[in-house]
Amino acid sequence: MLKRIIIITLISIVVSAQAYASVTDVVKKSVDEVVRIVSDKEMKKNPLKRRQALKQAIDAIFDYTEMSKRSLGRNWDGRTPAERKQFVALFETLLENSYADKIESYDNEKIEYLNETEDGNYAEVRSRILTHSHDYFSLDYRLMDENGSWKVYDVLIEGVSLVSNYRSQFNKIISENGYSELLKKMQTKSKEIQAR
Repeated sequence: MLKRIIIITLISIVVSAQAYASVTDVVKKSVDEVVRIVSDKEMKKNPLKRRQALKQAIDAIFDYTEMSKRSLGRNWDGRTPAERKQFVALFETLLENSYADKIESYDNEKIEYLNETEDGNYAEVRSRILTHSHDYFSLDYRLMDENGSWKVYDVLIEGVSLVSNYRSQFNKIISENGYSELLKKMQTKSKEIQAR
């Protein structure tokens, strides 16, 4: 009986340790792939191919629907399924390209993974980037477990939430000019991005 309790306890510890490492591992694996793409000399010769590879790597870990829902906030509930689908597509284009533009400027800065916290289906992975000028800035990922797969629903840069920042901007536009004006602005920005 005691042997069985010890075995169950050891298995629980191993499973807990694996679960603890798994969220950071998911983020690290995605970040490593992005860094590999950005650092690849052949990819640098073909910007379109590199951008497509970055899109694929980013899409693998980001939950654009959840990010859209949280960014639109209280205005999400009043949207029809077709409006939600349209908003998610526009928001995805904006996020992908905004994120890709920033990471394409990556220049072998050091990435350190500090810790993670997990609370049920939610987790946060804290990291920091050491720049060439020896300054640090924090880059934290908030994730949720979707059917056994961890997906990012928010990114915090120096403690500022990407989702909260967009929500503030979107709420301002909607309250001043309506939801249709927000869509027009997003469509214009999306066309500008796609024309590059």
